[in-house]
Amino acid sequence: MRPLSILYWILTGLIAGVLARWIVKDERSGCVYTIAVGVIGALIGGALMQAADRPGINEFSLRTVLVAALGAILLLLVLQAVRGRRHARGRRFRR
Repeated sequence: MRPLSILYWILTGLIAGVLARWIVKDERSGCVYTIAVGVIGALIGGALMQAADRPGINEFSLRTVLVAALGAILLLLVLQAVRGRRHARGRRFRR
């Protein structure tokens, strides 16, 4: 992996993470968190695209950012669902 491609992954992760957090309304903050959400979202989105017999994430482009943002949105929704269940379970036992 070339150093420039690592920078592209970080840039893609940052843009996708910001888009996903804006769409899902995630209240957590931090640049590292946003990049991590975007990069993990890129991995999820790329895997889903390959499973659908579509090209994965190859280069830095608008399509790549959108695929990564889609994966990041899915990741944030799953995290919110898990966190929501955990909070609901905790409220039920506190009464």
